[in-house]
Amino acid sequence: MAVHYLAPEIFHTAPVFFLTTDIPENDHLSRCLSHRLYDSNPEAAIAASMLLGHGGHRLLQEIGWEPDVYHMNESHALPVAFALYRRLNDPVEARRRLVFTNHTPEAAGNPRNSCSLLQRMGYFGDLPIDTVRHLTCQEGASFDHTLAALRLARIANGVSRMHVETLQRMWKDIPDICPVIPVTNTQKASYWQDEDCLRAVLDNDAARVRTVKALRKKTLFDVVADQCGRLFDPSVCTLVFAKRFAGYKRADLLLHRMDRFEALLAQRRWPIQVIWACKPYPQDYNAIGVFDRIVGFCRRIPNCAILTGYELDLSRTLKKGADVWLNVPRLHHEASGTSGMAAAMCGAVNLALPDGWYPEFARHRINGFVIPPCDTDLPEDRQDLLDADSLLDTLEKEVLPMYYQDPDAWTGIAMQAARDILPAFDSDRLVDDYHHNLYRENPSTPTTPPEHRPATA
Repeated sequence: MAVHYLAPEIFHTAPVFFLTTDIPENDHLSRCLSHRLYDSNPEAAIAASMLLGHGGHRLLQEIGWEPDVYHMNESHALPVAFALYRRLNDPVEARRRLVFTNHTPEAAGNPRNSCSLLQRMGYFGDLPIDTVRHLTCQEGASFDHTLAALRLARIANGVSRMHVETLQRMWKDIPDICPVIPVTNTQKASYWQDEDCLRAVLDNDAARVRTVKALRKKTLFDVVADQCGRLFDPSVCTLVFAKRFAGYKRADLLLHRMDRFEALLAQRRWPIQVIWACKPYPQDYNAIGVFDRIVGFCRRIPNCAILTGYELDLSRTLKKGADVWLNVPRLHHEASGTSGMAAAMCGAVNLALPDGWYPEFARHRINGFVIPPCDTDLPEDRQDLLDADSLLDTLEKEVLPMYYQDPDAWTGIAMQAARDILPAFDSDRLVDDYHHNLYRENPSTPTTPPEHRPATA
C-alpha cells in the first residue's frame, strides 16, 4: 500500500489521504484493486474495502492521528470497525467512536457476501469469526455489511428525511440496530451558485434574472452546437436531465410515452428543447443501453441533444443554462439527490417527483413544480408508464403554459427557489448538522429540514 497526500492549502480542504495498491512491489492483480470505483468483481470490491478500512486505520496509527470519531460512509469502510474493536479490546469504547451513513436503499449499496469468503480474504482482520458473529449478531452463511455497520455504530444517518422513512420501513423488524437520524445532503453554494443571478435575486430585479439566464443559455447552446451540430434557440423553454445514469433515476422516462413525447416536441405553440447529459459507470451495461437509446432518439429529433464529457465544468454550464431541471427517480429509491439544489442556485426551476431531498424544499408553483407520483405498489413497468404520463401532463398543463403565458410568474418561481435553497441546502449547514447531531455523543435535535429562510448577500 502507498499513500498520496493532498495538503489542505492546495484546494482549501481538509487533509486528504489517497490509498493505492498500484505500486511496483505488488503483482498485477493487487495493483489493479484501486483502479476502478465499485468493481463488479466481488473479491475486488472486498479487497478495496479492506484497503480503505484496515489500510486507513493503519495509516492513522502510523502518523499518530487518533480520531475522536470514525465515520463510515456506506459500508465500504466497515473493516475499520473490526480493526478498532481489535485494537481497543473494548466493544463499548469502539462503538462510541463509530458512526455510519447510509446513502442509498438500493441493493447495490447494501452488499451481502459469503461469510466464509470474507474470512478467507482477511476482511475481519485477525478477529475470530465467533467474535464477529457475536458483535454483529449475524449467524448465517451470508454477511450483511449494512446491518453489521448499524449494529457496530453508536449512531447512523440517512441523507434525507424521506430516505430515513424508507430505511425505517426496511429495517423495522431488525433488532439491535443503532438510532438512525436524517442529515439531508447539500451542495456547496460557493462553487455552484451563479453570482450574477444571486445578485439580481437579492436586488429583486426580475428583468436582470431573465437577462442572466439568456446569457447562460447561449453559453450552454454553444456546447450543444459544438458536440451535436444543433442550433438551439435561447427563447425556447429548455429542459435538462443531467446526472449519473442509474436505472432508478429513469433518464429515459419520457421515452416510455413516445407518441406523446414526440407530439410535445413537434408542436409549436409552446416549443421545448431537451438536453440530456450523463455518466454511466463503465460496466453498468443497462445504463449504457439507456444512453444508447437516447442517443438514437436525439439523432432524429432536432430539438433534442445528449452531451458527453459530463464533468464539473459541463455540469455547472448545464445548471446555469437550464430553464427546467428534471428529476424523476422511481419513488423511494432516491436517497437524496443533489443536482436540483445546485440548479436552483443557478436560476433553474425544478420539475421533480417528491423523492429524496425535494419534499423538504418544494412548494408547488411557488419555488418549483411537483410531479404527482403513482402508486408504488404497482409493478415497475406500470409505474414507469403512469409517471411518464404524469410528467407529460405537468409539462403540458402547467410548466410550458406558465413559461410562455406568464413569464413574470415563471421568473418569480426561479427567484423564490434561489432564495429558499440557501442556507438550508448549502454545505455549511450539512457540516454543522454532522458535527452537532452525529459526531457529538449527545446530539442536538436534528435540524433538517431547516425552515425556508431568505438568502442574504
